[in-house]
Amino acid sequence: MKMYMDEAIHQAAKAARKEEVPIGAVIVNNSTGKIIAKAHNLVQKRKDATAHAELLAIHKACKKMKSKYLMDCDLYVSLEPCTMCAGAISLAKIKTVHFAAEDKKGGAIVNGAKFFDKKTCNHKPEVIQGELAEISSKMLKDFFKGRRKK
Repeated sequence: MKMYMDEAIHQAAKAARKEEVPIGAVIVNNSTGKIIAKAHNLVQKRKDATAHAELLAIHKACKKMKSKYLMDCDLYVSLEPCTMCAGAISLAKIKTVHFAAEDKKGGAIVNGAKFFDKKTCNHKPEVIQGELAEISSKMLKDFFKGRRKK
């Protein structure tokens, strides 16, 4: 739904204001329709290569749900997840992944490793892509253009 992706984009904007790569993620409990976790990249601030928006949101959602599985939850993320995040999505058994912009270089769902297409992937979520892709893509392009000027 658009309101959930709007919140993921809002989280991405928060990351950009902190000079983080603008990626935001939101996890929704499908039973209630409520957002149970939201996060944005904190790689630079935490000096932690694993502090991706998706991983931070999954951690919060598992804590909130008191479970390592998020089977009745959907993830909304502003950029196609990388291999590391796709692995975590599979392990958490997230029902559906919605992502805005494709990541031709680092994405691992429809690009690159195509993680969920592998025989070794034990849980394959439904994938829906493209909602608010132009907004997310522009935010990323503007962010990196600004970084190159510095």
